[in-house]
Amino acid sequence: MRSTGAPESLKAQLLAGYKTADLSDYDKLMLGYAEKITLDPVSIDQAYIDGMRMHGFDDHALHDIVQVTAYFAYVNRLADGLGVELE
Repeated sequence: MRSTGAPESLKAQLLAGYKTADLSDYDKLMLGYAEKITLDPVSIDQAYIDGMRMHGFDDHALHDIVQVTAYFAYVNRLADGLGVELE
């Protein structure tokens, strides 16, 4: 596997779950938002977005998180639907 520059210990922590990984609260909120977009997008309402803004996420950051999350969901479903296997 190609190294992304992240320490092996952080990679192991993230594989075990981002909620307990050694990440900033900001990063955990970002990943929680991505998880919510993936698993329960209809539950995201204005109050949730306002809460993200209160924690320092501006419209640009929220847009980027949604775009990246949606793109990976699309690509994964495309690959799964075509039976593409990982190398």
